[in-house]
Amino acid sequence: MAITPAQQETVLVMDFGAQYVQLIVRKVREQQVYSEIRPASMTLEEALAEKPRGIILSGGPNSVYAPGAPTIDPAILEAGIPVLGICYGQQLLAHVLGGEVGRDQQEREYGHVPIDIVEPDILFKGVESRTSTWMSHGDKVTQVPPGFKVLATSSNSPVAAMADPQRKLYGVQFHPEVHHTACGKQLLRNFLYDVCGCSGTWQSGAFIEQTVAELRAKIGEDRVLCGVSGGVDSMVTAALLDRAVGEQVTCMFIDHGLMRKDEPEQVIAAFDDWPGVAQFVAIDASETFLQKLAGVTDPEEKRRIIGETFIRTFEVESAQLGEFKYIAHGTLYPDVIESGGDATATIKTHHNVGGLPEDMSYDENIEPLRLLFKDEVREVGRQLGLAEAICARQPFPGPGLAVRIIGAVTRERLDMVRETDAIFREELQAAGLTDEIAQSFSVFVDVRSVGVMGDERSYAHPVILRAVTTDDFMTADWARIPHDVLARISNRVVNEVGGVNRVLYDISSKPPATIEWE
Repeated sequence: MAITPAQQETVLVMDFGAQYVQLIVRKVREQQVYSEIRPASMTLEEALAEKPRGIILSGGPNSVYAPGAPTIDPAILEAGIPVLGICYGQQLLAHVLGGEVGRDQQEREYGHVPIDIVEPDILFKGVESRTSTWMSHGDKVTQVPPGFKVLATSSNSPVAAMADPQRKLYGVQFHPEVHHTACGKQLLRNFLYDVCGCSGTWQSGAFIEQTVAELRAKIGEDRVLCGVSGGVDSMVTAALLDRAVGEQVTCMFIDHGLMRKDEPEQVIAAFDDWPGVAQFVAIDASETFLQKLAGVTDPEEKRRIIGETFIRTFEVESAQLGEFKYIAHGTLYPDVIESGGDATATIKTHHNVGGLPEDMSYDENIEPLRLLFKDEVREVGRQLGLAEAICARQPFPGPGLAVRIIGAVTRERLDMVRETDAIFREELQAAGLTDEIAQSFSVFVDVRSVGVMGDERSYAHPVILRAVTTDDFMTADWARIPHDVLARISNRVVNEVGGVNRVLYDISSKPPATIEWE
């Protein structure tokens, strides 16, 4: 069962393969309106079953004229549901409803593009007549469909925005969901509140009340095993379960030997200081995990092995505590999206989404956070009264340092990553940079390079430092750490961490890179 939030005001986002589809959902939720992704194949019947206040058509890489290009059930556009098409979504609106879409091979629009609003409309309420937007397209609407009017133009797009207010159908050629579009937040708010008639009922307090009630109804008198890691996702999951069914919950922490320096001890201490959980069990299974991972280099295989070993360890250890019908995880919406599905390509399989064995002994997973983003989970944690140290904790992958080692996992390599990571975090904290950095870590790479240490030739490994700034973890930019801080970190690493003779700093954004390396 997926525990779903109150959905009396839902806006669906149809995914046509957009790079920023998750960000659209995130930006809608920022306006206190609940939103979820649906595949481009959604039919009118499926849409009406969810009673959406509105539908947003995402962008995508295709041309509307390309063979096999995703399209939309035309009946959706005639059902009276407000629709906003973004980029490809606008082109699809025009194509399906009788307009024209063309391509100018010489003058495509990418990056910052100013637009001029030529027709006042509720969609642009509160927006300056000339504003900067973010474009990323080759095709463009050249003739609006019957009943539509042009709202805005750019130097290369005669239809930068269009509308049929009578049918509540809107389209924009630019991306209002990205930070670079100056009017994006206001435009989305106008669509959600003034066109769709939303009032903003999506709040963490409402989510807690609804989820606790659904957990009680689902679990009944049965027992639940909740896997915890000390991170905000699993701790919020535990807190929700505790509020819902109290003593029926047992929290189990499995130390897989892949955590950061001193973290197992910190997790155990956190539960010692938290009186809310009726039963907590800590298991050291590090030897088992290291044996299972021996010689494995493929990241997807690592995730599969870790996911299955987690479940098997839970099964063995929980059997000594009695029967559990359910097992609970802190799965988040980005985990679900990145693990693939009808609407999205698989980026990486998350160990608690696609890596679980089908024959596990528990009847069902419980994942009360699977429709939330990270910052929403943090706010839920605060509403539940969790300590700020837990709510503000940096994300850490379930497979741990196994996916921060490019190559086979060994004790020696784990030690290199742990010590480098500890130095990195210590120096960032000393420099007062931790509040502005959303995530920071080190990566081991299975290559060697020549160096000089103590007047002698060395042939040792590099480590890579990664630090990013982000609001939602769906997009991210590399953190501009001062050079003197990086120099101090590098000096400490090569002097204090055996087997390392180079320190590199990753300056890739997401996209095109992911935050983690594997």
